[in-house]
Amino acid sequence: MIEERRRRTPTPEQLRIWRDFIETSEVLRSRLSAQLQSESSLSSGDYQVLLALSEADGRRARSSELATLIDWERSRLSHHLGRMEKRELIRRVPCADGVHGVDVLLTETGADAFRAANVPHLRAIRSLFVDALSPEQLAQVDDITTALRRNLEG
Repeated sequence: MIEERRRRTPTPEQLRIWRDFIETSEVLRSRLSAQLQSESSLSSGDYQVLLALSEADGRRARSSELATLIDWERSRLSHHLGRMEKRELIRRVPCADGVHGVDVLLTETGADAFRAANVPHLRAIRSLFVDALSPEQLAQVDDITTALRRNLEG
């Protein structure tokens, strides 16, 4: 019974690898966010919303669809959109199809802010992530993230 329980818990080495992975991911995310904020005045949340809207049909998305796209709770998105709307990065309007709901529109100000942030952000991704890894390691990261996503979805 004790041996069976031990098999279900990670080994000390597996826990070390897990912690290294989580801690490194957090440092990477933090540095990317800080660099984005300092170079563009956009938060990583702003960037996620603007990216999703820039890729959306007509640069607009229903609020509930946007929440799903960026994997946020609706209440979190609503509060964040309010802050972005005050800065004129987005606009909220009643749904175009007449159904109860809100469409979120990317404004010209938002599109300009996204374009200005995009190249520096992509450079930061290259310098902090891509350049640290060999092509083989990048392929391994791809395999690992694919396996993790498959496990999380299934």
